[in-house]
Amino acid sequence: MLSKAEDYAKRAIEVTPTIAKPEGMPDQNFMIAKNAALAWAHSGLGLVYFRRGKFAEAIPELEQSLKIDPNPGPDPVNLFLLGAANQKTSHFEDAAAAFNKCAAIAGGLQAACKSGADEAKKQASTQLSAPK
Repeated sequence: MLSKAEDYAKRAIEVTPTIAKPEGMPDQNFMIAKNAALAWAHSGLGLVYFRRGKFAEAIPELEQSLKIDPNPGPDPVNLFLLGAANQKTSHFEDAAAAFNKCAAIAGGLQAACKSGADEAKKQASTQLSAPK
């Protein structure tokens, strides 16, 4: 199942930039649609890497998804996963930053993100962070 998801996400990342704009569609709408598809694909690939324990590989995918997502406000799931992946790779300050952004969003992950931020801050003060 993860292999199929990885293949689909990689293919979407490869193909989406080459899609031609439909005639009559405003440029802005087309860019929003392409960025939404790319954000979804990077998010999916980041999740696959996270589930496989490839946390260092998950981080840039999740960061890219958050960067290009055209939706208003960041996706709290991607922020939570980014925080957890950074924590697993001993990037405690980055983990705390992602968890804090997630904790600021009302919803089901808010408490888990607040807890993750507190733990990452504690780790940053007591453990050596890994170089990037």
